[in-house]
Order: sequence, then structure tokens, then C-alpha cells
Amino acid sequence: MKIGKISYWHVHAWDYTKQAQEHPDTEIAAVWDEEPSRGRQAAEQLGVPFYEHLEELLALEDIEGVIVDAPTNMHREVMLAAARAGKHIFTEKVIAPTLAEVHEIVSECERQGVKLTVSLPRLNDGYTLAMQDILNQGLLGKITYVRTRLSHNGATAGWLPEHFYSAEQCGGGALIDLGCHPMYLTRLFLGQDITGVNASFGYVTGREVEDNAVVTLQTASGAVGVVEAGFVNSHSPFAIEVHGTEGTLMYGTPEARLLLRSQLNSEYREWKEVAIPDNRESAFHQWVGHVQNDTEATDNVGTAVELTALMEASNRSVRERRTVAPGELKS
Repeated sequence: MKIGKISYWHVHAWDYTKQAQEHPDTEIAAVWDEEPSRGRQAAEQLGVPFYEHLEELLALEDIEGVIVDAPTNMHREVMLAAARAGKHIFTEKVIAPTLAEVHEIVSECERQGVKLTVSLPRLNDGYTLAMQDILNQGLLGKITYVRTRLSHNGATAGWLPEHFYSAEQCGGGALIDLGCHPMYLTRLFLGQDITGVNASFGYVTGREVEDNAVVTLQTASGAVGVVEAGFVNSHSPFAIEVHGTEGTLMYGTPEARLLLRSQLNSEYREWKEVAIPDNRESAFHQWVGHVQNDTEATDNVGTAVELTALMEASNRSVRERRTVAPGELKS
């Protein structure tokens, strides 16, 4: 499967290139970039052609799919073009900054028979799989509170690229980038529809986008989810807490260990470590499988659509200084 690489804007663009190079059934065969100098350099490094115009790359008959790492505000433009050219799409999160754009992209992919998969990597990690299994067994009782935190010091230590602070290109800051992961994990572990979103942003380094963020997710049952993300926090461990009426799960506080305590299982009446299975195949591998087997990434895309809804509601909450119901968003 020959793949066209659409932009090297994102910090993970070379990670996905590596995945394509290492997969036995895929290869990067062409590059386009909105910054031609960056694109030419990448193409030269890969030993493949660079195309000045995206439509030229998309017109190549031997290109079956594309990897999209363009600026977030360009996702609608490039993905609609790719779908209309019949190219399967693997993309960095978020699909797009607004729910209306996302529905347009997903609808076009469905109309054209294009396989769309979004990189939501932590859904495939072993700790997530183990936690889902425990929750499916009901060992925590009724879920009442979920907290997920993911932060780094990219803004204060200066290693994050400057364009990651562009409100126009990114659609936000720490939340819409790093915060995507705790957002979709918190929603997953709550296991309930979100009825209200309330966000608070901080601007520690004085840039035009937030570098510190907390979002509270409300549910009809009274359960609460808390999403934390930041670019200004040194030595902040990735951490998950899931609390219920009958037990608690803790991961990464700070060691990469999963701990369970449950009143519903005698083995876990006191804190005990739970074995973490191996990660399942990556989203990229799943995408290739969907293309090869003519299957759909239904759960992946559904999670990604709701992720944009929660991000858009969070940004609106900050702008309007109120709790926003995802149902208010235009789809």
C-alpha cells in the first residue's frame, strides 16, 4: 500500500512515517507540505517525490492512502480533497476543530468508501485494556469520579515547536493537543454520556493559547470527570483515577502500575497490583487492516467525533464563561 504523506507540521509526523516504514505492507511514496521547504527536505530524506500542489499527489493512481499531519485548521480542506480522490485517511487527532467540520469529513469518507482512522493511541495501551476489563466486571460498582492527567514542560523548557502556540493553526493550546488523550480516556472510563462541559484555561507563559487546562465533565448520574493537561509542568506523571461506590482504580501515580481496591472481590479488599497486558495493535496497523479487509473503524471514529465535540464545548465554555452542553453544538 503506497501512502502519500500530507505535511510534516505535527510533532508526531515522523513517528507515523516510521510506522509506515516498519509495516510490511506499507511505504511512504510521496510528500506534500504546506511549507514547501519542509516538504522538500522530508521527501529528500525519504527518497521520494515532493509535490508542490496537493491535487498532484492526490491524482497519483498508485497512492491508496494518506497520512494527515497538517495544521489542525487545514484538516477539513485536505481530508475532503483526499476523500474525494478516493484515498484512505489516517490522521492525527483531532479530526477537525469543530463538530460541523468533523461531520462533513466523516460523511464524505462514507460517501466515497474511504477508510478513516484517527490516532488515539492510549485506547490501545495495556493499562486501558486492563481498566476496561475491570470496569466491565463491575468491580468498582457505580462509577462516580474519573480523573486523568497528562502534562509536560514543552512550553517552559522550550522544546515544543512555536507553531503549536498558534490559535489559528491549532484551534487551541494544551487541551486540544495533549489534552485529547485524557479527554477520551476520561469519557471512556465514565461510560456515560456527557451532559455538561466546564473548562478553565491558564496562560502561564503568556502565549495566545492556553498552556494549562482543566475540564470538568458532567453526567446525568452525578458522576464527574476531570481532565487535566498542560505544557508547563515538570515531572508531572501521567495519572488515572477511577472511583466508584465499591472500589477504586489507580494508575501512574507516579509509577506505571495499576492498583485496584474493591469491596466486591475478596482478593482486592486491600490495595493490590493488577497485571497489565501487552498493548494491542496500533491505530495505524488497524487502519491498514481496515483497508485490506474492507472493514470500518466504527468505534475509533465514533470516539474521535465525540472528542471534537468535547473540545469544542470546552473552548466555548471558556469563551462564554459557562457550562456548555455538547448538544448545543452545531453538527
